[in-house]
Amino acid sequence: MFRSFREWGRYMIEDPPLLTIKRRFERPAAEIISAFAGVPVSQVVDAMGGRGALHYAIKPLSPAAATMVGVAVTCHCGPADNLALFGALDAAASGDVIVAATDSFAGTAVTGDLVLGMARNKGVAGFITDGLVRDVVGIEAVGLPVYCAGIIANSPARNGPGTVGFPVVVGGVTISPGDILVGDRDGVAVVPRLEAETVLARLAAIRAAEKTLDGLVRQGLEMPDFAKVVLKSNRARFVD
Repeated sequence: MFRSFREWGRYMIEDPPLLTIKRRFERPAAEIISAFAGVPVSQVVDAMGGRGALHYAIKPLSPAAATMVGVAVTCHCGPADNLALFGALDAAASGDVIVAATDSFAGTAVTGDLVLGMARNKGVAGFITDGLVRDVVGIEAVGLPVYCAGIIANSPARNGPGTVGFPVVVGGVTISPGDILVGDRDGVAVVPRLEAETVLARLAAIRAAEKTLDGLVRQGLEMPDFAKVVLKSNRARFVD
């Protein structure tokens, strides 16, 4: 038996700090970030081999504010808590996108219109969470692109613990500080910082090919050549 609370405490795991924050991380060059402006998420994903989009449940809250490009500033909030979000807001620079991982917690919102209004005032370019938000009318008035898994009116606490500036998993994709996030009505694509230039180089060919195919569809194309080849080969078996 322990003779005192102090002696008992020596054998217990210490509580974590309320916030663990890593403020410094490498950012892509400004010209690389701006090169993704206006590029559809589907084309960005195609340039990454068909993957890199967040889970379909993470949708733009408002179709009127669903275009976004920026650099990820990450935070991990505990269940029913958003203290880490304020740490991310402090670390964010103009043009950044705040990413709040909640492990898909669905009992409370992680934020509402007031905090997102503060983010807008600081020049933040967007907000992404695998959790829920609230104050939809107010958020729409703020005008900040918001991607979330849903809406609930319940409010979070601000007790921690949480982290800021470390890799998080949101919507099945790992997002690291400094990654480029591209959003539109199709969702969000995550471009790893170290792959951004390679993705941009591939985009040129993808955009050209899609433009050509779009033109053919407008001219009446009913079936692409590769599909015709498969349908006429012994790889297709018709049973009717």
